[in-house]
Amino acid sequence: MTQTSENVTWLTQEAYDQLKAELEYLSGPARAEITEKIQAAREEGDLKENAGYHAAKEEQGKQELRVRQLKQLLESAKVGEAPKADGTVAPGMVVTIAFDGDPDDTLRFLLASREYASADIETYSPQSPLGNGVNGKKIGADAEYELPNGKKATVKILDAKPYTG
Repeated sequence: MTQTSENVTWLTQEAYDQLKAELEYLSGPARAEITEKIQAAREEGDLKENAGYHAAKEEQGKQELRVRQLKQLLESAKVGEAPKADGTVAPGMVVTIAFDGDPDDTLRFLLASREYASADIETYSPQSPLGNGVNGKKIGADAEYELPNGKKATVKILDAKPYTG
């Protein structure tokens, strides 16, 4: 998982390897595939009216943006250990909170960078209002964060365990 401090992003070895593999794929095979798609669409004729060409160029732009993001992330990355299960919320942990201290109104989420977002579990960045509010707090503690409307909300931290995938 990641933990950002200043301009350094802390990654586990597994996370670093996963992101590096994605970068290598996007920089190599995926780049060649999109180039072939663009060339094939170009051969179909008039580029102004060619939806396939425009779609391929848009896909290429998104892919190149992701390559730049990954390069920047990996350049500033430091490989470290996964968080310890010591009862303190930290990036890389699955956190369970109760809204307004109500044990029936809970949310379980992964506190991590967007690179780890998945369909398996909701992910909140440590820089998000909720993520920032709970980060560093102990199980049983209350954490306050700012809602989009500017009001403050309080949650109780019920659990925090290292994410195991």
